[in-house]
Amino acid sequence: MGTTTLIGTEGGREDPRLPNDNAPYASYPPRLRDHAVHLATRTLPPLWRVLGLRTAAGALRHYLRGTGRPYRLDARALLALPVVRTAVDEQLDLWREEAEGRAPGVYRADSGWRGVGITRRDDADLWLALRGVSYRLTGTVEVRADGSPGPVTYRFLAHKSWNFDRGESEYGIPFTPFARLHETGLAREFEAVGELDGLVD
Repeated sequence: MGTTTLIGTEGGREDPRLPNDNAPYASYPPRLRDHAVHLATRTLPPLWRVLGLRTAAGALRHYLRGTGRPYRLDARALLALPVVRTAVDEQLDLWREEAEGRAPGVYRADSGWRGVGITRRDDADLWLALRGVSYRLTGTVEVRADGSPGPVTYRFLAHKSWNFDRGESEYGIPFTPFARLHETGLAREFEAVGELDGLVD
């Protein structure tokens, strides 16, 4: 049995980017207020870590370090989150439905990039760190001799464009002062990524 036709890409998005209305990195000179926000924000990661919010603490610390390098997400923790697990299971079920009745073989499958929101009720740490994540599943679906779908082998990719969007707010806290940290070069937006391979469902 060889690997054949691609299934499952309907509705996916293109590869994620850093889309927002923020000014480019270090495009403004920092003001006194920007330095004050930077200093105050630096107190949050140690506090969050003590409170058990390790992912949020690590992501904010990475932003404040200003390297712009990719940040590694714990893909296993994300996949274990019920809201993410449900979305992934629904996608795998769609692959099986598309594969049913096809000629025996192994079919490549790709979900394309899809988004899932994370609320505070889902997981306070991951909500504070991400508020949402894009995920992509790639893999294969086996179709048995009787036309029924067999095992699905897949890879889980996670992505978040990590930034504070100018003009947005959460719980009455405006994000613009934190977005200015990137715009003034005191912090830097980055890509947060994670993956799990060799998963079988």
